Amino acid sequence: MSSPVPDVKKRPEPPSSAPAPRALWHARANAVVLAWLALALAALAVRGVLDVPRWLIVHLFLLGAVTNAIVTWTEHFATALLRLPPAGPRWTVVRPAALNIGIAAVLGGSLSGSPWPATGGAALVAGTVAAHVGLLAARSRRSLAGRFAHVLGWYVCSGAALVVGGTLGGVMVSGLAPASWHERVEAAHVHTNLLGWVGLAVVGTLFTLWPTVLRTRMVEDVGTVARRALCLAVPGLAAVVGGLLADAGPVAAAGLALFTGAVLFALVPFVRTARRRRPHNPAAWMLAAGTCWFVVVLLADLLVVATRPPDEVAAGFAALLPLILAGFAAQILVGSLTFLLPVVLGGGPAGLKQSAALLERGWIVRLVLVNAAVPCTLLPWARASSLAWAAVAVAYGGFVVLAALAVGRRLQPSPPALGIGLGGVLTALAVVFAVSGPAGPAVRTVAGGGVQTVQVTLAGMRVSPGTIEAPRGTRLVLEVTNEDAQPHDLRLATGEQTPLLSAGGTATLTLDPLTGPVEGWCTVAGHRAAGMTLRIEVTGASAAATRADHSEHSDGAALDLAAAPGPSWKPYDAALRPAPGGTEHEVELHATEEEFEVAPGVEQEMWTFGGGVPGPVLRGKVGDVFTVTFVNDGAMGHGIDFHAGSLAPDVPMRTIQPGERLTYRFKAEHAGAWLYHCSTMPMLQHIANGMYGAVVIDPPGLPAVDREYLLVQGELYLGTVDDRAAGMREGKADAWMFNGTAAGYDHAPLAAKAGERVRIWVVAAGPGSGTAFHIVGARFDTVYKEGAYLLERGGPGGAQVLDLSVAQGGFAETVFPEPGRYPFVDHDMRHGEAGAHGFFEVTR
Repeated sequence: MSSPVPDVKKRPEPPSSAPAPRALWHARANAVVLAWLALALAALAVRGVLDVPRWLIVHLFLLGAVTNAIVTWTEHFATALLRLPPAGPRWTVVRPAALNIGIAAVLGGSLSGSPWPATGGAALVAGTVAAHVGLLAARSRRSLAGRFAHVLGWYVCSGAALVVGGTLGGVMVSGLAPASWHERVEAAHVHTNLLGWVGLAVVGTLFTLWPTVLRTRMVEDVGTVARRALCLAVPGLAAVVGGLLADAGPVAAAGLALFTGAVLFALVPFVRTARRRRPHNPAAWMLAAGTCWFVVVLLADLLVVATRPPDEVAAGFAALLPLILAGFAAQILVGSLTFLLPVVLGGGPAGLKQSAALLERGWIVRLVLVNAAVPCTLLPWARASSLAWAAVAVAYGGFVVLAALAVGRRLQPSPPALGIGLGGVLTALAVVFAVSGPAGPAVRTVAGGGVQTVQVTLAGMRVSPGTIEAPRGTRLVLEVTNEDAQPHDLRLATGEQTPLLSAGGTATLTLDPLTGPVEGWCTVAGHRAAGMTLRIEVTGASAAATRADHSEHSDGAALDLAAAPGPSWKPYDAALRPAPGGTEHEVELHATEEEFEVAPGVEQEMWTFGGGVPGPVLRGKVGDVFTVTFVNDGAMGHGIDFHAGSLAPDVPMRTIQPGERLTYRFKAEHAGAWLYHCSTMPMLQHIANGMYGAVVIDPPGLPAVDREYLLVQGELYLGTVDDRAAGMREGKADAWMFNGTAAGYDHAPLAAKAGERVRIWVVAAGPGSGTAFHIVGARFDTVYKEGAYLLERGGPGGAQVLDLSVAQGGFAETVFPEPGRYPFVDHDMRHGEAGAHGFFEVTR
């Protein structure tokens, strides 16, 4: 067979310490790959500390490391296998430069919220790859392709997929596409790039790389299998992308089934070769493991596409990212480099053995560590998942260090060049960390008077710098930039204020000469209390220096829970209706701000789902599917999180801005009383201000009762939004309430009759405290909590309390023995005496 790599025994290198030009080219090209891989691992390592966004880690690896590797190695394999004439020396410099400039523009523009650099970068990446595969095709016309001609077809189709996927990515970052298209475009984007660009390139390469790694002959009919598989894979992928974009789920599922079948068919020679000679070296084991993970990803993705509507596919696919990144792509990349780098870096037989021995150090430990950790990254426990990711980072980080040493030996950089290269990597790391974590220093000291300009950023619920120190008389010019995904502004107590800035927006504030301290804050509801504040200190000024502060504060209204409610007050209807018929439920929820009487005689603005606190009740049975259209009619960003559903939160739980909407679809796979709430940070404030509700999923065989009620217990905080937030952080509620009003059911008792069986569903919304629900004078003979019966009717036991922690739910049943007035309370008397009480009015 013809080998895709040079045969070192037939082409010994001259005994010279200087690397051959081709070895230098490979060393430099793969140094770029390793640099991007190091950046991705570094971002992963500090993600929990600096809150690095997940998309950045994904793109540092896939767009940076993997894309550079594919371009480098498709050039190498096509040239070696098809005997192509060499590319011009200018192209070998222009191509990687253009590619990496485009990648940097995509990442930089996306991080800064600047759509046009990101869009231009996506166009440059797509154009560079298109030119790359186009030139490969043009050069192949002058070659004798022979038995390896099929390789070029896979590479050209892979490059075409990147062009389509890059275009879709550019559409997303440009902001020109309607918001309602985002989920479908994102799903098409990730499938085109991961299955097309990466998947087709990998499978096309394995036809020849796999037998070479195993050091055996290719099996018969490889070319025929390769051509037929490609003829199935391309229309399958086109159907996937077209179906997702056109909101045609069955078409997308059928296309993915065809693509998966094509890949399985293409892997037949892979399996036959492995049966001829089993894996026996590090590269072979890594390639085998990575290929297995690719098959797992395809089958799992097929399940996602077949069972979810197109606008939810991206969220489902996101759950597979650990398998895609760490299991498939990284393992294929590392396995390939383990085998190929020693060969292409040159140095003769001695150099090859030396490089191979270096790269294979500890490979068994790394192989086991990665493949044991990858499934653990999917665990629902944050600590276990974090440890698994740490293991993955250590395993791949070890390889990066070894590969960097191997490449460095061949490059033999001079000390100045080494310093420049190391400085570039460290600078890139600093940029990643700076834009991903808490922005800038906490304190900025301005030296000297006159006019001084200070860069101020708004991101992550912080103003950075948080403190500016300047001498008296200094005239500050604040250049304010919003680097967050949600809108912010900056208001100064002296009256200057920016407009509401969207992502990437900028504004300039010019202050009068400083005479004393000045406070600043974001005016978006809740953001000041969450920590988005700025203080300008005058150095040398006393603490008693004058300070203008236009904010208003309130100590909250005094509560008289025994007082009569206002004439316009209407109690929340606690009666729970039976589950509606059918298995598909469509609901539309609107986020609004409304004035409520939250305690007798006390009104204040609350944030709501559907105009009430709690929001509308959703009820169904196990297996029912809920399609919720969430519309933000409020004045700030909101999101929504249904505990009853199980799905990746990235898309359906994202924050949407006023006027936007999203679709949240989930299947109720388990019974229980579930909480739903706003998912926007600061979540503490959004929940405590009223953005919560309940989903009731009946246990199978739930017996009928005479009456059913639902009580959602929550905390009440009074005063301005900022006053409330301070109490929330300290856990000092002003009152507790059932269904949105403290002591409301004192004044509108719930009805029942003696001898009737009454079921009371209870959900503890918190956000900081649970409940010990008790009915004075009654006993519970049935208790159901968090999906399980603790007590069932007909048994000898009884219960006095349904105890629920924050966000838990359940129900209790009782039969009132005689007419009378039965109080119900949270038996934590701090809560019960502060509003968490009401009455059942029981008649004959």
